[in-house]
Order: sequence, then C-alpha cells, then structure tokens
Amino acid sequence: METGESSRCQLLELPWEDVLVPHILCHLPLCQLVGLQRVSKQFHTLIQLYLANCHTLDTSQVGAVVPQHAFCRMLRGNTVLHHLLVGSCSDWLTDNELLPVIGQNHHLEKVDITGCRGLSRQSLVALSLSCANLQHLSLRQCDWVDPLSLRSLADRCGRLLSVDLTACKQLNDEAICYLVRKCRRIQSLSLAVNANLSDSSVQEVARQCAELEHLDLTGCLRLRNECMRTVAEYCTKLHSLKVNHCHNITEGSLEALRKKGVDIDVQPPLQRALVLLQDVVGFAPFINLQI
Repeated sequence: METGESSRCQLLELPWEDVLVPHILCHLPLCQLVGLQRVSKQFHTLIQLYLANCHTLDTSQVGAVVPQHAFCRMLRGNTVLHHLLVGSCSDWLTDNELLPVIGQNHHLEKVDITGCRGLSRQSLVALSLSCANLQHLSLRQCDWVDPLSLRSLADRCGRLLSVDLTACKQLNDEAICYLVRKCRRIQSLSLAVNANLSDSSVQEVARQCAELEHLDLTGCLRLRNECMRTVAEYCTKLHSLKVNHCHNITEGSLEALRKKGVDIDVQPPLQRALVLLQDVVGFAPFINLQI
C-alpha cells in the first residue's frame, strides 16, 4: 500500500495539454488565470500555453481595466480565437493592438469592439479580409465606421447573423441597403441612434432579411409609419422591435405588429396614459379596453 504522502498528486504534475488546458483551466475566469501567472514560473508557462490555445477571450472578465501590455501579451501566440470581446479595453485600444490579433486569427466568429473609438476603419477592413466566417459583430458606438468600410464587411462576410451599428452616425441609407443585400441571413440588427436613416433603408432591411428576429431602431428620428408597414408585411419571424424616440411612428403602423405577437418597447397610447395616471393619482381606474 502506498502512503498518503507518496500518492498525493500535485496540480502541475497532471498532463498540461491533455488535462489541465482543455478540462480544468477552461472553467476558470480570465481574472483568476491572469493572477495564477504570478504564482511561479511554471504557472506562468502553463497559463501562456492556455491563452495560446483558448477559443474565447472576453476582457471584461479581468475587471474594469485591462492594461495594454497585458492584452498584447495574452494574445501574442494565439491563432485559434473564435470569440473576441474587447469592449472593456475601449479607453486605450487602437489599430496597433488589434490588427495583429485579427491578422493571425482567421476563424473569428464573434467580435465585440463596443465603444472602441480609438480604432479606425482599417480595423474593420482587416476584419473583413481575414474573417470570412464572422457571424456576430458589435460596432456599437464606433463612430469611425463609414460606408466604405461597411461595404468591405458586406462584400466578404455574408454569413453575418447579428450586427450592432448603434450610434454609427456616418452610415446612411445607401450603406445599410448595401449591407442587407449582401448579408441576407441577418437575424438581429441594431441601427439605433442614427438620424441619417430614412424609411428606405428600413424597408430594404425588411425585404432582404427574411430571417430577422430582432430590430432596434431607437432614436432614428426620420423614420415614419410607412417603414413599419413594410416591416409588418415582410418580417414574419420578427420577435422584438425597438422604436422608442421615433416620434413620427404612430400606433396605427405598430398595431399589425402587435397582433402578430411582436414585443415592442413602446406601449399603446391608452396604456401609456393609464401608467401616467397611476403615477399621478396612485392607482389606475378601471377602463374597459374592449369598448
């Protein structure tokens, strides 16, 4: 019989590539992995091996701020990333840090660069050229996105399923129409907070994207009822619609969508009035809504 002392197994004695990397480290949050690097030289080597082979990097798991040098070091040897979420690096992330990562990871399927205003159209063009399998992309609050770079994306990334273009204020009707004609599999699309867009772009979205399930048009001030009627006619799979602060869209054009069960973030006028009345008097009077 072996004694307990002699049979005890140390963590680092387990096979790294067959056990530790694929079955143990993958369950630890990134912040703990980064901390483990400081335990010893062996742990540092092990974590670098893991980072070089991980398929997902979400920098928000590290904390509020990821140091620039740490980001570059974490991804230096990785060529197998599928998901890259770096919105928490928006304060300092530039093309200099992101382009090498894109250039060596051609299997990216999901990229989130929300709020990364330090980037330029060069990053989006590089993403288009390198990542033909891209399916999910968030460019939310990236005001550097222009029609030409979006055109490059549309030409090469026809498998896109979700695109967030919230507050990409350089984009116009022509750019959105080109995108949806090339990427007709889109299921989720946000065009929110863009005063350039008119009914024509939303109507083209409705006609081209038969699989559309979620549409966010919040704050698109030029939109009118006509585009909602087109959405109701063509978007048979729509689940949710956001039109808050679209002041020219009235209940008359939304009624057909409500009848189809679409979840709309704007309440009907009578229901809104009841809510306001309840806030004022402290209770809602009984009203027969079927009259």
